[in-house]
Amino acid sequence: MCVLTVAPDIEVLARFGRALADPIRCRILLALRDAPAYPADLADTLGISRTRLSNHLACLRDCGLVVTVPDGRRTRYELADERLGHALDDLRTAVVAVETDRTCPDAGEKGCC
Repeated sequence: MCVLTVAPDIEVLARFGRALADPIRCRILLALRDAPAYPADLADTLGISRTRLSNHLACLRDCGLVVTVPDGRRTRYELADERLGHALDDLRTAVVAVETDRTCPDAGEKGCC
């Protein structure tokens, strides 16, 4: 049996950042913001393999951002808290200052974004 605990503020931000660091995970979260979904449907919607989707869903579960809900013989995924959907909306509409000729110092030649 899994026991859920509430993570401290800084850990929540770190987990959210880790999840958002990958574009596929961002797309999954945005899809789940709209409605709960089954893995097969998510894979089809996002145009990725079920194996790849499964790995990303495992990461999002480990980060505590999505939960599984048994539904008969199937498992449905949804955001762990509806406020995460609001946070995603806020982040999508936030204005960021990006200088095209700069990269993050820790990113080497690739840049951080």
